[in-house]
Amino acid sequence: MAIRQYYASSSNIVTVHDIEFEYFNGFALSQVRKTIQSLHETIVEQEGIKKDLLLEVSSKSEDPLGVKLSAFNLSTKTKKQGTKYTVESAFQSSKVFKGNIQYKDIINLDSKSAKQDKRLKNSGELSHFQFFDYRFELNLGTRFYDWLYINILLQNPDLCEQVMKYRGFTDTMFNSKKSMNTQAFSVALFVSLRLADVDMSEFKNPDIFITKTSQFYNTLI
Repeated sequence: MAIRQYYASSSNIVTVHDIEFEYFNGFALSQVRKTIQSLHETIVEQEGIKKDLLLEVSSKSEDPLGVKLSAFNLSTKTKKQGTKYTVESAFQSSKVFKGNIQYKDIINLDSKSAKQDKRLKNSGELSHFQFFDYRFELNLGTRFYDWLYINILLQNPDLCEQVMKYRGFTDTMFNSKKSMNTQAFSVALFVSLRLADVDMSEFKNPDIFITKTSQFYNTLI
């Protein structure tokens, strides 16, 4: 058995539900997908949501949309140079360590290489996040990751429309005891904002993002 989170979108908040379910060991795709199916079946049984309203947001998802929405795959391009980057590579390149140490070049790596870059593990204590001109302090919790994810998602209008048919989101390999940020919550937040008709046109400004999203963070059930 294991516990994972289910993120439910509504027009006024994202609720986070701890779900205990049967977990299938192993990293093979077949095993991971058994785990995803087990989690979703448990959510349907316990929470009463229809299965077709649930989306696994990860590179292991059975739904092609969930794969496209994975932080490893969701991408955009820089305006000046047209360089493509993913949520993952942008997030990792934005880490600033004590002593103002930052590895901006990581944004040009593929997602797997960005996440596994040894410099990130050997640079000491994290200080803050810096993405181009925008700085986020660590005490803002997941807000930098969510801001980054949603801003990149907004550059993919087709995906923005497709995801609106879902109301519940999972990231089965995410373990809240080991990590803080998850693409599933970011997607749930985006859907909640759309359901609430929140104007996201100025979300590039972190202060506006933080103000407009504050009520949606986050109730654990």
